[in-house]
Amino acid sequence: MSKSGGIIGVSDHGGWAVLVTVARDGTLLDRRRVELVGEGLPKIPHHSEAQGLPLDEAVELVERVRVSAERHAVLALDAVTMAVPRILGVALRKCSQLPPTIAERIKDYRAQNNADWVMYRRALASAAEARGWPVHWYDAKSVLGAARQALRVENLDAHFLQVRRAIGPPWNNDHKLAMAAAIVTASAAVE
Repeated sequence: MSKSGGIIGVSDHGGWAVLVTVARDGTLLDRRRVELVGEGLPKIPHHSEAQGLPLDEAVELVERVRVSAERHAVLALDAVTMAVPRILGVALRKCSQLPPTIAERIKDYRAQNNADWVMYRRALASAAEARGWPVHWYDAKSVLGAARQALRVENLDAHFLQVRRAIGPPWNNDHKLAMAAAIVTASAAVE
């Protein structure tokens, strides 16, 4: 456990996410996979389940999932604070611009392909902001290179292999992305 605190990096998916918390120096403090939606609810409602419903029912379904995502985001951050009591911020993947209403997102093909992920990211951002934690948005395409620079290592894969050897499984691309985002955010906070 770090007395100086940590940054949570997030790699999200439809209905779940990997959270990796690192200290300011890049040391791994915590990692976990969390569910972001309640059992029995669809994980990608905009893109899938809402498409076969009348619009008013589809909007209501997405709204139920959104409320569940917000509740689960709070629970996920509560769990991290049990392991790392002092959190200095959260790093989330940047969100695509979407139409303003659920109904518009359901009807727009591009939006329905992104809206579920944005919903989960916003739920996590809202839960973090409610705790007074700053939210940092990262670009998934450039964060690995930025983490390599922040750590001043030639080979980020070799660094992640050392982490994997030290902590054991699970350790996959989601863990790497989340850790890279946390490292970049932590290094920016130190400067």
